[in-house]
Amino acid sequence: MTEESAGRTARVVVADDQTVVREGIVMLLGLLPGIEVVGAAGDGEEAVALVAELAPDVVLMDLRMPRCDGVEATRRIRAGYPGTQVVVLTTYADDDSLFPALEAGARGYLTKDAGGDEIVRAVHSVLSGDAGFSPSIQRRLLERLSRPAPARARVVEPPDGLTARETEVLVLIAEGLTNQEIAHRLHVSTATVKTHINNLFAKTGIKDRAQAVRYAYARGLVTPPSAPLT
Repeated sequence: MTEESAGRTARVVVADDQTVVREGIVMLLGLLPGIEVVGAAGDGEEAVALVAELAPDVVLMDLRMPRCDGVEATRRIRAGYPGTQVVVLTTYADDDSLFPALEAGARGYLTKDAGGDEIVRAVHSVLSGDAGFSPSIQRRLLERLSRPAPARARVVEPPDGLTARETEVLVLIAEGLTNQEIAHRLHVSTATVKTHINNLFAKTGIKDRAQAVRYAYARGLVTPPSAPLT
């Protein structure tokens, strides 16, 4: 946190679909130095609309909300209003919540057991261009980065006229992911995943997922863990 960011008052919007939680966060922030709450939203759609209207410095964003969840709202805000930073404030600290939020553009990530000082520090950190993570989230990031990547063969061109996305879906099928898991990994709908699967099945002549797995291994798209890359 820079001295300049620490000395300014940050204009903040709070987004959380639970009224009691949202009002509690607003009340807490009102007691903290260097923060002014300028708006509160009950879902992601309202959060995006408030950013457009109020141009806050930071949105404290819950993730699991109706109509438009926190990840999609973060993506829209960062794309349309880059002057507004997003700090996630959520109950969830699992990989499936953390990494999509960061990929969408969140610069900070806190869990709802964070104290007032931690929230202030995260808000002003993102305003100064730094990241605002709780210690537990920092540990999770380090753990994730230290994991070995799954072994995959090098592929120059997708086979049989497959697009890059169709090939990616095929690889994920071969790794054992369900349609819903693939949709979550790629940040698309399950209907979109089904469309990609139908297209790649048509192009390759594959009839089912078992054949898809055999095809992916035969074309070198994935490599068995016990087989070293050459």
